[in-house]
Amino acid sequence: MMILGEVLEIFSATKESSGLPRPKVVNLNLIENHGIEFDKFAKKNLDQTVMIVGIKSYQLAKANNIDLELGSLGENILVDFDPHDFKVGTCFKIGDAVIQTTQICTVCNHLSVFDKNLPKLLKGQRGIYCKIIKSGKILKNMNVEEL
Repeated sequence: MMILGEVLEIFSATKESSGLPRPKVVNLNLIENHGIEFDKFAKKNLDQTVMIVGIKSYQLAKANNIDLELGSLGENILVDFDPHDFKVGTCFKIGDAVIQTTQICTVCNHLSVFDKNLPKLLKGQRGIYCKIIKSGKILKNMNVEEL
């Protein structure tokens, strides 16, 4: 296994929260065949239950004069490397949890609430959807390894 980087921040969309940015949380409890504990998207589309975003997406926005608060891209896990550098099907291990990339995140037009150019700017660079292969808790500053 190779360490790729680390978790910079974690977020979850609770039933009480709506919209973006997603609220920061202390930990994410990933549950296989369920989703993220207490997340409003749990038990919905298990292939899109976790979204991982690289800090590069925020840097790309900032380079184009779009300042975004972390969590604005709808991510659950923000990492310090670019997850787009890996093929769909790649598995990442974070603590005991294992997630597998399933598809590149589509850019939703609701990102235009931040800037009308943001959806086009981040097309193919917003983040990666993942499914949970092995349950586990994820905390900020944990290492991310490729399996």
